[in-house]
Amino acid sequence: MQKLLTIAIPTYNRAELLDKQLVWLTQAIKGFESDCEIFVSDNCSTEHTQKIIKKWRNYLSNVTFKSHKQPENVGLIKNLISCLTSAETKYIWTIGDDDPIQIRAVRYLINKLKNQENLSLLFLNFSGRNKLTNEPVHPPTIVGNRWFDADIEDGNEDGKTIFEYCFAKSIGAVSFLTASVYRADLIKRALEIWPEAPNNWLSLAYLAGYCAANGQVIVTKDTYMECIVGVSYWQKEADSALLMQYKHIPEVIVKLEENGYSKEFCNRMILQNFKQVNMKVFLGGLRRWPVSAMKMVVPFLSLVCLSAFKIMLESRVKMGYLQKISIKAS
Repeated sequence: MQKLLTIAIPTYNRAELLDKQLVWLTQAIKGFESDCEIFVSDNCSTEHTQKIIKKWRNYLSNVTFKSHKQPENVGLIKNLISCLTSAETKYIWTIGDDDPIQIRAVRYLINKLKNQENLSLLFLNFSGRNKLTNEPVHPPTIVGNRWFDADIEDGNEDGKTIFEYCFAKSIGAVSFLTASVYRADLIKRALEIWPEAPNNWLSLAYLAGYCAANGQVIVTKDTYMECIVGVSYWQKEADSALLMQYKHIPEVIVKLEENGYSKEFCNRMILQNFKQVNMKVFLGGLRRWPVSAMKMVVPFLSLVCLSAFKIMLESRVKMGYLQKISIKAS
């Protein structure tokens, strides 16, 4: 009989953090051992990660505990994707080895996943904290330290509509791995459609969007974890930020349109991304990597212009339609 949920942890050279996360998981999983599997993907660590895995496999003998060590370091996203595709259970929840999660999260998940038959995506709400300043952090589009301001606990609303709302509010929220629980078969199908997804640092947003378009979605009101902000390499390195803003985000938006999201929504998101790009990142990239920067920026600007033209054209078509109705009515 297929189990309900795989809880997967991608890790690399953070044995102590992995050990601490497995301490939490041991407590959180009590009473649900028969519903869950644990999977750890070691991205070819050079320290004692394998000893930690062996210790916990022996200790958690009453739980299905699997692990895999990559033959070489394949990068963060590819190791994460390896976790997602490893699941033989109905749902997959991949958690960071350093994300603080409340004990009650597992109980909530198991109850929801059992009772919501056609569920394809579940977002656990979370708060944010800056690692350097220790101050609360939240997206500028949301008031309060709760990254999802949607509250959809019954899963009865249209999945695409919910995802579009959340995506427009915060791309970071819909791509935060620890907050996302996916239906495993949809993840595998989405990766078959876009095999290059592991090369995109925001591919989790695409995977969430694909799941949302093919089932019911839940967004919790309560927060169940904390996201430590300001530690991602793309937030600290100029070349990574350039790649994210001008290539990876637009790629995801294009893929969402290819998989059923409306042209109107996707064009609007392209323009929204254009308004949010940091010109300092572009100018810095242009100075340091002129050829690479232009190769990214020129296609991006072409896409922005095309989206703006489509929105203008659609607006004129709607205006003309309304004028025709007005004339007929008079």
